[in-house]
Amino acid sequence: MGMFGAIDAAASGMTAERLRMDVIANNLANVNSTRTAEGGPYRRQMAVFAPRSGGSTFGQMLAASFDGGAGVRVVGIVKDSSPFKMVFDPKHPDANADGYVSMPNVNVVAEMVDMMTATRAYEANVTAVNAAKGMATKALEIGR
Repeated sequence: MGMFGAIDAAASGMTAERLRMDVIANNLANVNSTRTAEGGPYRRQMAVFAPRSGGSTFGQMLAASFDGGAGVRVVGIVKDSSPFKMVFDPKHPDANADGYVSMPNVNVVAEMVDMMTATRAYEANVTAVNAAKGMATKALEIGR
């Protein structure tokens, strides 16, 4: 791993966590959306992370780890397939014949916990960047 490998890995983590927070904010913004362009209520979305690696074989991964290839990347955003919440509200324009409305499968408490987790992970990556920057600064001072 090069001198800036740790900073590169932490920066990839910050980028991934920022996208995760955007997805969570989108979920919270649509917590009461009963109509979408696809039809039906809004489905919760989740960011899927995967490690950044240099290849599929052991040799390629080992070589990538020495080149600073560590880190994380977002491989996709998937929709949660859990069932919708049914709420009795006969006056709602999207209520069915029995008076129930299909509400999005977004749990506000779970989203807030996910947001706190993403925030803490982002802060941990910032701390890692600052530590790597401090080590690089101290290494440069040795040469004086």
